[in-house]
Amino acid sequence: MKIVIPGGTGQVGSILDRALTAAGHDVVILTRRPRGPREVAWDGETTGAWTEVIDGSDVVVNLAGRSVSCRYTEANLRAMMDSRVRSARVVGEAIGAAARPPKLWLQMSTATVYAHRFDAANDEATGIVGGAEPGVPGYWAFSVEIAKAWEAAQQEARTPGTRKVALRSAMVMSPDRDGVFDVLQTMVRLGIGGPVAGGAQYVSWIHDRDFVRAVDFLVEHEEITGPVNLAAPAPLPQRAFMRALRGARGVPVGLPATRWMAELGAFALRSDTELLLKSRRVVPGRLLDAGFAFEYPEWPRAAADLVRRSRADREGGRAG
Repeated sequence: MKIVIPGGTGQVGSILDRALTAAGHDVVILTRRPRGPREVAWDGETTGAWTEVIDGSDVVVNLAGRSVSCRYTEANLRAMMDSRVRSARVVGEAIGAAARPPKLWLQMSTATVYAHRFDAANDEATGIVGGAEPGVPGYWAFSVEIAKAWEAAQQEARTPGTRKVALRSAMVMSPDRDGVFDVLQTMVRLGIGGPVAGGAQYVSWIHDRDFVRAVDFLVEHEEITGPVNLAAPAPLPQRAFMRALRGARGVPVGLPATRWMAELGAFALRSDTELLLKSRRVVPGRLLDAGFAFEYPEWPRAAADLVRRSRADREGGRAG
């Protein structure tokens, strides 16, 4: 198959690119700064010569959008909104204008669309969309609005010949340098991988291999349209999540952090406390109902695999 990945140079794009290329697919990356033979320039906002790679492709996986790994200032939140909505709209325009449009458009979204809650898990059928929770920072609602607008841009696109799926993805865990898992295990290694603000908030995640397998599954299952949660079926409280990661790393103790300590840590990492404090209790109802079997449904086993691969990658790099 020919698969086009707008915004495919980040962590998730690299994961997909490696796996899909290894499986023999023809993968093309749309990026603002092309460097390789399979990379094509685009600006993420306007149509241009890049639309030629959309025409005749089989699948488009749009990952474009400003990284959430930043401080959630007003300017950064607006940049997140604009980059996601504009890129989704222009991808829709390219698909709609294609003589031979792709059969499937997978549009990245986020599990952040669901409410901050502890009482029950959010699946696609019964999950509560966030934005009105009492007692949470006001800007958390804007993150939900970004997710809603991102999905709406895909839904509103006039692409009658193309099936559309929105990927409400949890954090994708891989051993890649500077990814979210790399940051978390660095915290553990430094002895600061304990509970944050009590650690009752739920963490939703998905192993990188299950993420790739879920994409393959969605390509094959032509009956699936609309939003799909890409998350392992067993989200767990942050305190248990970090305990399992410490166990995988062989680190017995992790210092706890209060809310204000989390603020300082997020500032140092140029990130935001929403990523640490929001309770994302998300489960993959539609994937499970359709018969998808997770290779890594539980976090302790997933963490052990990721630590092993991370160490192997680093040892291989030192040997090279």
